[in-house]
Amino acid sequence: MLIDKGSDFDHQDLTFDEIDEGFTTKEAIKEAKRCLNCQKPLCRTGCPIENEIPDFIQELAKGNLGQASAVIAHRSNLPAVCGRVCPREKQCEAACILNKKGCGIKIGKLERFIADFDAEMDISVLTKKNVEKGKVAVIGSGPAGLTVAGDLAKLGFRVTVFDGQAEPGGVLMYGIPEFRLNKEVVRREIRRIERQGVVFQTNVLIGRDLTVDELFSQGYDAIFIGTGTALPKTLEIPGKNLPGVIQATYFLGMVMLANHGGIASLEVPVHKGDDVIVIGAGNVAIDAARTALRVGAASVTVVYRRTVANITALQSEFEGAQSEGVQFQWLTNPVRYVGTDRVTGLACERQIMTDDGKLQGSGQVEILSANKIIVAVGQRPAARIVSTTAGIEVNQAGFVVTKDRPYGMTTRHGIFAGGDVVHEPATVVLAMKEAKKVASGLAQYVEAKRLMEECGLAMTDTRQ
Repeated sequence: MLIDKGSDFDHQDLTFDEIDEGFTTKEAIKEAKRCLNCQKPLCRTGCPIENEIPDFIQELAKGNLGQASAVIAHRSNLPAVCGRVCPREKQCEAACILNKKGCGIKIGKLERFIADFDAEMDISVLTKKNVEKGKVAVIGSGPAGLTVAGDLAKLGFRVTVFDGQAEPGGVLMYGIPEFRLNKEVVRREIRRIERQGVVFQTNVLIGRDLTVDELFSQGYDAIFIGTGTALPKTLEIPGKNLPGVIQATYFLGMVMLANHGGIASLEVPVHKGDDVIVIGAGNVAIDAARTALRVGAASVTVVYRRTVANITALQSEFEGAQSEGVQFQWLTNPVRYVGTDRVTGLACERQIMTDDGKLQGSGQVEILSANKIIVAVGQRPAARIVSTTAGIEVNQAGFVVTKDRPYGMTTRHGIFAGGDVVHEPATVVLAMKEAKKVASGLAQYVEAKRLMEECGLAMTDTRQ
């Protein structure tokens, strides 16, 4: 099998501190001054939420940090998060005209610098609007839920966010490792949204503790579902129930809780000295592999049935994993978990790539030793809300069906959905892009609803 052994990096030195320390003030202004301020900024067209990139960079170049932050706030409620975890190498930075010369502007690091400086110096004054255009419940506090809540609060809506976890943040808090996204940054962004009047209710699981119908009975004009893809997909091969086979999202969440005192470190399912295999080659798989090293795994090997050219993980994350000592085996297809009482290995069939790019098995099977195997082959939505609410249609894969007009409304009036619960799991900023469009559609719906009520009319009953 093709093996990439990574580097000679001593992973015992790895910590959960953020790897990228960001720009200093001098470095940020120097970088901002390189921007050409293009008349037709390709960087902005490369940004899914159409951030006003040249404008905030020009304000930074002149030292106007407050105005730079205000420009970003026009389009983003999570600038410190986006500046850290957006796949900018495929989006805004890839589109930068200077990138053709190999010296593109570091847009993400500039956005991060502005957001961090604003927070540290408490520059922006965010206050709740006195006008109340409507009352909205948001279910889920990941990127989509936070974006909808922030956008609606800016418009004057009274918004309550419900989340089943002890802390809001969703995947930002429990899914992305600390070395990529410091959790205090997430808490800080949420506090900014709270200052706009958004209320967060945690440890409330909609579908169990409260139903959607009960929320409507409490006077909410509309409800947004942004619960993401909470359930991991399993690899349907023999031995899948053996102890030691772990889902990546569960592992990452447990590590976050242990790092912040929520659970004892012994409850983390990977321990010092373990030999770990990670199945998959997306960002979650790479995050899990790098996290396993940080909790003390003796070795970590990523197995993937295709080649390095086909991975969905960001190139920068892949390279980071390599530099830290993660090993990679390509053209390696898992066929069964090995073990009796516990997993002891993974049986894999060597794959052959044909000339037309198709995969076929070679018949050669090898057993890779491991006492922990982390599965990262995708996620799907939970059915908890849909199963306790009449009138919400889902497709065959379980994703919520929505309309284009008003944008994001489900097949039940007054209930909207967006982010990964509607689309296949994607990036933070793509969830934000869709959520912004849904927030606009939801606002239009509530405005029409209230206008009809003022005229003595009524929309179709929310239970239809």
